[in-house]
Amino acid sequence: MMHPEQVQAIIAAGISCQHLKVVGDGQHFEALIVSSEFVGKNRVQRQQAVNAVLRQHFNSGELHALSMKTQTPEEWSATRG
Repeated sequence: MMHPEQVQAIIAAGISCQHLKVVGDGQHFEALIVSSEFVGKNRVQRQQAVNAVLRQHFNSGELHALSMKTQTPEEWSATRG
């Protein structure tokens, strides 16, 4: 079973994030990932980039489900007001 901090550390190691928050119960996780690496990419491309970083953990069954919100720093700033 993985902890939210572990998932967060794996994402942070693979994607340069301006903001990253992962919450979850060990089986299902939710992530807010803000990265300038997402600029110019659509939602699917952004999720594919995150999934690629986590692929071995999904494949092993160690990580079961992750819902994610991916934003550029500009998008994140706009949603925060």
